[in-house]
Amino acid sequence: MAMPYDLIYVATDLDAGMTVKGALRRAKGLSARQIRRIIGGTGVHGEKPEAGGEGGVFLNDRPARFVDRVQAGDRIGLLYPREDTYLTPQEMPLNILYEDEDILAVDKPPGIVVHPTKGHPDGTLANGIVFRMRARCENYRPRFINRLDMGTSGIVLIGKNAHAQSRFTQMAAKGQVEKRYIAVCYGAPEPPAGVIDLPIGMADGSTVVRTVRADGAPSVTEYETLTTFALPDGTPVSALKLRLLTGRTHQIRVHLSHAGHAVVGDSLYGPPGRGDMDRQALHAVGLYFPHPNTGERIEVVSPLPPDMQALTGGAAAE
Repeated sequence: MAMPYDLIYVATDLDAGMTVKGALRRAKGLSARQIRRIIGGTGVHGEKPEAGGEGGVFLNDRPARFVDRVQAGDRIGLLYPREDTYLTPQEMPLNILYEDEDILAVDKPPGIVVHPTKGHPDGTLANGIVFRMRARCENYRPRFINRLDMGTSGIVLIGKNAHAQSRFTQMAAKGQVEKRYIAVCYGAPEPPAGVIDLPIGMADGSTVVRTVRADGAPSVTEYETLTTFALPDGTPVSALKLRLLTGRTHQIRVHLSHAGHAVVGDSLYGPPGRGDMDRQALHAVGLYFPHPNTGERIEVVSPLPPDMQALTGGAAAE
């Protein structure tokens, strides 16, 4: 009976004569260091089998070394270490958008913090995920691939193992992970579609507020106006579709505010005194990426939550 591996790769003619390490590097983009981290091994040059203990690498269901040679048709299997987490399980409703052995996508409602912080030690999305994990007799440490502000709703992606997290880091660096958002902003951007390419850094004297500044990190946001309408008091606003080409903290909120079109309801970057929403009208609506194991294109979509549907009258659906 084949072992229940976390990752299986069947060597092809291109791998014939290569080492286990070389085949995994060629086919899966994994370095020896990444493999050791994934399986919990400590060997550096394959002097000893990496199998056993918390994780392992196997060749045709037998413990293997990184330097072992493979032939076409050989099965390379990785077992990830069984993990635990310090997070306290707390039951909460979770809207699961996608899940498999490697990744989990959750639809985060507004007002929920992603993971514990000093100001929010519990009641977070992470606590709810751990409760669900334990209830399903699973055991992994949630690794957040992306994070959303407390007031932002939409897709949060979690890696269930070190391999998934590492691959997403690589894919994001290559521009293979596409993040789309819907926002409602004040006014009507001109031109109605374009690119905001302005560096973002920490505002002087603040540990929270970001701003556009020459010495900031490169930050690029694509936007497209979906519709322009008026709030009940006559204030013109626009629903925008946005795509992040970089992933800076508060990037959309900072870029739109700098352009004179702050996100409606944004108490940090918006015009003071306005209470058009009780949170920023920003929603992570789409996430598109190659699967970290199979390379299959995965599309995760989240519908607009009720408060933004009410604000836009449904006109901002992608």
